[in-house]
Amino acid sequence: MNYKKIIKKQLDEFHSNGFGRTFTPIYRRKESFPFTEIDFSEKSKIEENFNTNTTIWCSNDYLNMSHHPSVIARMIEVIKTVGTGSGGTRNISGSTPYHNQLETDLAKYHKREKGLIFTSAYVANQTTLATLCKRINGIKVFSDQLNHASLIEGIKNSGADCSIFRHNDLNHLEELLKSTENDRPKIIVFESMYSMDGTETNVSDYVNLAKKYGAMTYLDEVHAVGLYGKGGRGVAYKNGVSDEIDIINGTLAKGFGQIGGYIVGDEILINFIKSFAPGFIFTTSMMPSIAAAASKSIEIVESLDEKRKDIFEKANHIRKKLTKANIPYVNSDSHIIPLLAYSTDKAKSYSRRLLEDYNIYIQPIFYPTVPRDSARLRITITPKHTKEDINHLLYALSQTWNREKIIINSDKQSSIAI
Repeated sequence: MNYKKIIKKQLDEFHSNGFGRTFTPIYRRKESFPFTEIDFSEKSKIEENFNTNTTIWCSNDYLNMSHHPSVIARMIEVIKTVGTGSGGTRNISGSTPYHNQLETDLAKYHKREKGLIFTSAYVANQTTLATLCKRINGIKVFSDQLNHASLIEGIKNSGADCSIFRHNDLNHLEELLKSTENDRPKIIVFESMYSMDGTETNVSDYVNLAKKYGAMTYLDEVHAVGLYGKGGRGVAYKNGVSDEIDIINGTLAKGFGQIGGYIVGDEILINFIKSFAPGFIFTTSMMPSIAAAASKSIEIVESLDEKRKDIFEKANHIRKKLTKANIPYVNSDSHIIPLLAYSTDKAKSYSRRLLEDYNIYIQPIFYPTVPRDSARLRITITPKHTKEDINHLLYALSQTWNREKIIINSDKQSSIAI
């Protein structure tokens, strides 16, 4: 059998529909961020088209913690002491005091009994849900329509029965819960901050429904940790129900600026995942230096209330200006601003024009990351973006969008600001 022919056919179809992805080489410089060196010509660094003065507007290093001198110093210190790699899985020579300390710090930060770290938040979601839902016989999963791919894959891998409820639609969720046997195990899987739309969830409403129908709760706080609630502890903490969520998933890669993922919860649940989850057991643990740097980052992030306030003030200012300029975007009160292009071709075109004409880098996002005909450019603001940067961004967006004269369909106006 010609396997390459089968694979090529699928790839060709994918690319012919305009869904092919390009990875833009970015040479980050901590001293000059958000300005960076970027090669948008897809040629080598020495070519004429190499741009050395591009502003990044789509980074998820939300608080710029990857640049923090104390975090960098801590990572270097540990590398000099123990080297780079961990030397094994957590079960076989790959557990160090740095890993254990990070888990303690995460549990303390979220005010939960225990934490467990993974190589990424994707792995944490996938292996935790797959393990939990596979080992609780007969469990019924209720999953939000816009849940992240890692949550979806975890549920699929478990083989558990799953019902999908409309995005943030509590009435629909309750209908599904009502139709399920009272004595059947249940789990509600949802996010506190949906990154593609920037929509925030009222976590306390989900907790109340879970109590009413005897369901467990699994909450992804990846895009909220570091930014929402006191000390950046997340939306669940902001809503006063962090201790009532069975398992909270978070990342070390966004608000904390490192790499890796984690879960926190009651000790018995965390021990259960620690004992049975293949994605935790059978993989080399994260670098000790990353664990140490993450612990230092958590310590600092807790005190960054002014930076958090600054991000939201900038985001609200940008939204007001976008509304005035008639540029379509998904409206919310979050730190994420998705600009709507609708078609994949338009999203790619806008991104390219912003880069080539205005030295602004915003990666286009399209199917399958978002539904068809909802392609977008997603803006994320950091403390290092200045007033001058924002003014330049707004001018460039106005010039780019108005050139195309986007016509907004009336059926889409309810979900966007214009």
